[in-house]
Parts: sequence; C-alpha cells; structure tokens
Amino acid sequence: MANVIRSCVDLSRTWTFFENEWSEGNTAIMGSRTHATWLASTVFDGARAFDGVTPDLDLHFARVNHSAEKMFLKPLVSVESWLGLAAEGMERFDRGAELYIRPMYWADGGVAGGVRFDPETTRWCLCLYESPLPAPKGIAITLSPFKRPTAETAPVEAKSGGLYANSSRAMIEAFRRGFDNCVMLDMLGNVAELANANIFMVKDDVVYTPAINGVFLDGITRRRVIGLLRDAGVIVVEAALTYADFQGADEIFSTGNFAKVAPVIRIDDRFLAAGPIFRMARELYWRFAHEGSGRETVRLYA
Repeated sequence: MANVIRSCVDLSRTWTFFENEWSEGNTAIMGSRTHATWLASTVFDGARAFDGVTPDLDLHFARVNHSAEKMFLKPLVSVESWLGLAAEGMERFDRGAELYIRPMYWADGGVAGGVRFDPETTRWCLCLYESPLPAPKGIAITLSPFKRPTAETAPVEAKSGGLYANSSRAMIEAFRRGFDNCVMLDMLGNVAELANANIFMVKDDVVYTPAINGVFLDGITRRRVIGLLRDAGVIVVEAALTYADFQGADEIFSTGNFAKVAPVIRIDDRFLAAGPIFRMARELYWRFAHEGSGRETVRLYA
C-alpha cells in the first residue's frame, strides 16, 4: 500500500488514487531524487464538487492532459477514466461535501545529468480533498512587483506547478503589505491576472477582462462566465488593460476554480462595492453549475 505521510499542517480529509489504489491522507508520491521534486516537472488541474454538482469537470480533465502534452509529459489517462476515478473518489466523502479535485502528472526520472526528464517516466495521481468554497465576502488587491513570464521563458500554455512559485511569492509579498491578492502584469506592462485567478472589471455597465495574449491561462471558469454574461446581454470586452483602468473601475471581480466567482472590495486604498454585475455573474454561474453543466458530470455526484 502506498505510504501516507502525516504533515505538521492540519490537512483536511483527503483521498488519493495512486498506483492503482486509494489511500486516505497525504499520500507520499515522490522521493528526493524524483525529477519533479527538485526540478518541477509537474502539471495539475483543479476542479470542484459542491452542492452535488461538478461543473465542467470533463474540461478540467481534458486540460490536464493538454498541459501534460505542453510539458512533454505523457497524458496517460483518458478523460473518461479520470471521470470514472473522480466518481469513485467522491463516494468516499459525505454527500454534499465541498471538494477540490486535483489530477496530476509528473516526471519521475531525469537523463543527461538530471535536467532533461524522460517522458517515458511520467506518473500520475488523482487527489480529492475537502475544501469549503470561500464565502464571497470580497478581497483586497494591489499591484505586484512580480510579472507573468512569456511563452519563450516558461511553460505558460500548461497549468504547470513550476509557474506557481512566482505566484506564491507575489501573494506573500502582497500579504505582507496587508492585501489578500495582487494584480500581476505581463512583460509589456498590461494586466494579466491575479496571482491565482483571472480578473474582470466593470466600467459604465461594460465588463472588461484582459485579452488572452499567451502569458496566462484562459481559465475554464473565465470562459464560462464570459459566455454566460454575453448570453444574458452584457457586453464583455477582452482587451489590453492597464492597472490604472482597474483603479478607476466601478466593480472588480475574479474567476477561478477555488472560489469560482468572487468580488474585489478594495484596490489599494480605494473601496468598492460587490456590485450588480458581479452578483449577476455569480448567480449565472451557480445556475449553470446546477442546471446546465452537462448531465454526465452532474450525475457523477448525484
């Protein structure tokens, strides 16, 4: 049976599928010489289960396979197999539990001195753990001194674990200044995203969000919210936006897997309301999740 490590951190209830079996707890999946441990050859994705639904679960599993290909790893698990394993894993939790669903691929072995990994050593796991959805109370944001990398300097087309080192230090730096999150710019000085989520702003009832330019992921929840708002008659513009644009916005909100649709209620020293467009976006997304996310994925958790 796979080893389970007990972290000094109080972990929530967790189940991991690794090497053809389920283990409860923080399963040990890498050693000190595993390529991914010290050289970050990992990709992952994150999906959600809440209120008995799993919105866009199939798209998240498709994306982790796409990320593996972009990192030159081998996507060994079909979307259908991921979905089946997710159904098995969710049965191990109480009905209605709010879960984070995280598939992963990584390289086990390196060649040529260790830096170049061998794609044939690709390994994978699926981890599910209890993670309550944050209440939409709102967060405070500021401008980060750290920027998003470009495609020729980092694997930005993949949801790669290595990219999050920069996001982590950006969030820590912002937290030390009294903020919950931060806006990260691209190398041209335009807004890319928050450290861990896509960002939207509203001005004069028009929604704006940074245009996809190859330096950050076009989030699954981002795309879903854009479509839902447009179907509801809201104008959504994808464009190059400056930090000053956000400083003068009527509303700001974010989209991402962890919190789904969340309001920003302060940018630097300026307070904002969780306004009507944000409330519409969140309501539309929740309605989609419960009524229109595809009966196949909903049935997994029914």
